[in-house]
Amino acid sequence: MSTTYRICLLPGDGIGPEITAEAVKVLNAIGEREGVTFEFAEALLGGIAIDETGTALPESTLEAAHAADAVLLAAIGGPRWDTTDPEKPRPEQGLLGIRKALGLYANLRPVKLFPALVGASTLKPEALEGVDMLIVRELTGGLYFGESGREYDVAGAGRDGAAGQRAYDTMEYREFEVERIARTAFEAARVRRGRVHSVDKANVLESSRMWREVVHALHAEEFADVELLDQLVDNTAMQLIRWPAQFDVVVTENMFGDILSDEASMLTGSLGMLASASLGDGTALYEPSHGSAPDIAGQGIANPLAMLLSVEMMLRYSFELHSAADELAAAIEGVLDEGWRTRDIADESTLPQKTVGTAAMGDLVVERLGG
Repeated sequence: MSTTYRICLLPGDGIGPEITAEAVKVLNAIGEREGVTFEFAEALLGGIAIDETGTALPESTLEAAHAADAVLLAAIGGPRWDTTDPEKPRPEQGLLGIRKALGLYANLRPVKLFPALVGASTLKPEALEGVDMLIVRELTGGLYFGESGREYDVAGAGRDGAAGQRAYDTMEYREFEVERIARTAFEAARVRRGRVHSVDKANVLESSRMWREVVHALHAEEFADVELLDQLVDNTAMQLIRWPAQFDVVVTENMFGDILSDEASMLTGSLGMLASASLGDGTALYEPSHGSAPDIAGQGIANPLAMLLSVEMMLRYSFELHSAADELAAAIEGVLDEGWRTRDIADESTLPQKTVGTAAMGDLVVERLGG
């Protein structure tokens, strides 16, 4: 009897439905090859959920996510839903909400350069040699979840000392939150190259000083075999460009990780190549690190490879289908080695006839899988 895996699909906004279609196509091919069945339940999240239900995270979506073995999210958001009105819903509230509801406190973002894409990066090839890092981002604390708000008609808060607004966002961490994300990073380093960079702003922020104390205590008690280096976030941003190969595992808080992982994605040539897994206490969620790209939505030119690399992570972490994950990774690398590109990773060395659209790139991966 075939094993069945239930996947909650969240296509979201912009290019989301297009790259979701390619993920389903690839998963069906893997299912046939491996003799397993993937069942898909589609739900709303983000801007489309606001349009159809008035909220970015409907209760029905949470129910579908809890009932699934894994959640696969494509992309959310876009200018259509941008607002500075704190009373109006925003797509990002759906993403933050589902992470919190599922207890997903650890976001893993591998940054590995495909040799065929060295020319797609803005860095010189010699600066990219040996790039292979894992960014471990704390996902349910910090500024994004701290107390925030506005006060109006505050004396002296406006221009020229007149009454105006005061806005605030609070960065808050508890000791256990830091310890569990640090443990995730140390455990990952043990099966990689044995080095952790803990990134903070301990020269300024009290939350970072506690972060550093907790990380060092855990290191001394349980992970002394792993090399630990402290690094300030601004220096890390510079070092990612200066000497990225020095990094093995990078662990940091929510906002710092958000920014640094997007910066690191350009080492690979495009955000369209960066996958992620969000893990924790509940159903794991997998998503590409790029946005919804509304400017190219519906044109069939979006890069689906970050979505497919997120599927690879799902096969490993949620389903333990490691051989299938290896085969998918090899298929993607093989397609790139043959010179096939979507527009975002093409360069002057790419023959025009080898620049393909979203569906064609998915087809090429399926073809190499033998589907």
